[in-house]
Amino acid sequence: MRPHPKPQPFPLDMLAVNRASPEHLTRQLYHGLVAIIRSRALPPGSELPSTRALAAELCLGRNTIVTAYDQLVTEGYLANRQGARPVIVDLPDGPRESPREEPPVPLRQPSLRGQQLLSQPYHHGRPGHVAFHPGMPDAQSFPFGVWGRLVARRASHGGETLFGTYDVTGHPALKEAIAGYLFSARGVRCRPEQIVVTTGAQAAFDLLARLLLDPDDTVWMEEPGYYGAKAAFTVAGARILPIPVDQERGWYLDPPDPLPRLIYVTPACQHPLGITMRMEERLRLLDIAETANAWVIEDDFDGEYRFQGRPVPAIQSMDRSGRVIYVGTFAKLLFPALRLGFMVLPVELAGRIVNALSTTGQFAPLLLQAALADFITEGHMSRHLKRMRRIYAQRRQLFRDIVTERLRDEITLSPAEAGIQVVGYLKEGIDDIKVSQAAARRAINVSPLSKYFQNTAPTQGLVLGYAACDAAQTRDGVERLAAAIRETLGEGDDSENIVHPTRAATKSPKRPHKSDRSSSEDAE
Repeated sequence: MRPHPKPQPFPLDMLAVNRASPEHLTRQLYHGLVAIIRSRALPPGSELPSTRALAAELCLGRNTIVTAYDQLVTEGYLANRQGARPVIVDLPDGPRESPREEPPVPLRQPSLRGQQLLSQPYHHGRPGHVAFHPGMPDAQSFPFGVWGRLVARRASHGGETLFGTYDVTGHPALKEAIAGYLFSARGVRCRPEQIVVTTGAQAAFDLLARLLLDPDDTVWMEEPGYYGAKAAFTVAGARILPIPVDQERGWYLDPPDPLPRLIYVTPACQHPLGITMRMEERLRLLDIAETANAWVIEDDFDGEYRFQGRPVPAIQSMDRSGRVIYVGTFAKLLFPALRLGFMVLPVELAGRIVNALSTTGQFAPLLLQAALADFITEGHMSRHLKRMRRIYAQRRQLFRDIVTERLRDEITLSPAEAGIQVVGYLKEGIDDIKVSQAAARRAINVSPLSKYFQNTAPTQGLVLGYAACDAAQTRDGVERLAAAIRETLGEGDDSENIVHPTRAATKSPKRPHKSDRSSSEDAE
């Protein structure tokens, strides 16, 4: 048995209370007593002063002392004794601050999977940098008045069904609405029970990678291709082989062996090039998947915005063997912060997905889903989409005109026919990563084309989103981009165009100019 410690004077100098501090006196006293105990200024088994004595010494109310002591007893720092003062518990040493001269003990590394996860790219930009954020829609033209009324109505009359974790595959009304929309707009054939609502398309890729892939499985993926999907497959341990894609010849569907476990494509609007997969390529893709018994993920991230002809039907509409998984998002149709996407699963997989969703927690708020169902079924989304196609067509042409006029010697724009972004190929000798870094210093958000490549020699270019910018923002953005290119080429100092990040982040995006909005009020 540990001998009872010799009485030691209580270190009152370590208990400083500041009546001017916003922290409550009880918490100040608690923190001071914890410091005494943890530092072993009094050894274990030492008695603390009585509550009356300590209150008198510190000129505090006795209740303040009692409350602090009670908290220390609750947390296990002190032990109460019947009819006696509390004593300090003999605690293990535990982690303590190392002396300043000693280096801290390094923390354990995350798992190999965790290290892969932490090394993936971050690509969400920052507020105020709408020019020329790839894939960013014009949120300023969204009918928030209508949306607010729909959300408020559902919140007032939703009952308990919208405020729990029910219907983890998606709100029934929204799944019905999505099924109807997909059939009419994209030719997708599915029943509502095949639809799973997710917190965005990226959540769908993450879940599908864990469901369908084992370590060292082979994934065929477009190159250049979407790095968000590539990140999900990489973290799942997959080995990624490229399906080369270029502007002139399209998809090279003769990748090397081995045959894939999964094929990822963006056929309606290739990301990032913006081209559309031809029918012969679609049939060839399905034939390869059939031979390999592989899954196909069809990412239809931007297919609604097509400026030549009508939107092309989805590959899923041609699938006869139940291997195509269609993934979509409302980020481009509505606004990214909504965080609502969906996937259409083959029947057998859809029947068991609820268990995986329950484990991962990747299901979206039912209140927002119900409001979105109303937004679709009451016709607001179709009106909004029709109006935005008109606005984006105008902005697309204006953007192409200004870039061609101002940067004809530095950038050649791709003739993409779909999507709300475009690739600008840089002339030889211009480094796209350096340009993107110089542009970021000027509050311009562009994505270097080279980072969309993994296995083949990268092409130097920029992925440029034009949809969120009105005419004035486009002109100003192109000037800033021109200054960034001049800096990269060493052709002068354009420091007057550099924007401090904190100042840029405080700016609100401009409302579209009246001539650029095409009567945005009519959707309200």
